[in-house]
Amino acid sequence: MPGEPLATTLGTAVRRRSRSSRTRLVFSVFKPRIAFEITLTAVAGAAITPGPALSLLEVLVLALAVFLSAGAAGAYNQVSEPASDRIMLRTRRRAFATGELTPGPLWYAAIVGLTVFSVLLAAVVLNRMVAAQVLLGSLTYGYIYTAWLKRRTWMNIVIGGLAGSFAALAGSAAVDPQLPLAAWVFAAALFFWTPPHFWSLAFYGKADYARADIPMLPNFIGDRALAIVVLVHTVILVALTLLPPLLETGWIYSLCAAGGGAYFIWTSIVFVRQPTRSNAMANFHGSLWQLGLLLLGAITSAVLSGHLAV
Repeated sequence: MPGEPLATTLGTAVRRRSRSSRTRLVFSVFKPRIAFEITLTAVAGAAITPGPALSLLEVLVLALAVFLSAGAAGAYNQVSEPASDRIMLRTRRRAFATGELTPGPLWYAAIVGLTVFSVLLAAVVLNRMVAAQVLLGSLTYGYIYTAWLKRRTWMNIVIGGLAGSFAALAGSAAVDPQLPLAAWVFAAALFFWTPPHFWSLAFYGKADYARADIPMLPNFIGDRALAIVVLVHTVILVALTLLPPLLETGWIYSLCAAGGGAYFIWTSIVFVRQPTRSNAMANFHGSLWQLGLLLLGAITSAVLSGHLAV
């Protein structure tokens, strides 16, 4: 401001930047990008489920409940693992790993509070089946995967991948609590998406996981065998997304599912032909493109048909 000493002005600016940086740091603990992807999965679950149209309020409550519960699970994953995160190149810059934030009772209270709030919100505004799926998704990723399976078995990510399936079922339950066939087919597709997605990343970072003593399938079988397993899962995933109960969603969904699926299968085939780190990373990105197109197609079809309000 006019008349203020330069030192005072600079000090105020630094404090503002410091507060802003700390806010971003705290927000990053909740893994917002992953929480957003899981939220889109839930909305897509509602989009592919036959039944009454959801109002804008119902869509927003579904999205908020899933985002908060997924964020809480992501925070638990970081709060409980600073030691192993420091070892791995991929995670060593996380806030608890660097010491910028310190784990403590307040963090655990916030995680439990967010989870409880999200479940109650879903139960009160939507229905108890949605609330149950929201809770199961959060527990699966935050506690069953992180606290129980991650350091015990290479099957960790297979079971942990159920978190995405529960998100899809939460969305479906918002439309029909009885969970029709389309809901289960979509949830199964999400279940088969996680292993090839994460095993491709784990192949790229094999040394990281070995150093942190976290069992991942790429460290237990040969490179080509792993690539074949990834391809098989990818083919099953794509086949599930193209089954009749889902194709009824509309031509936009069908086009996106087929296009994204074909691309993911192609990158998986390239990975089988040459199981290198670069091809593993290309396949990892292929999985993201496939999922993005799948969710975009489902949600766009539902919005244009009036099944989801915007």
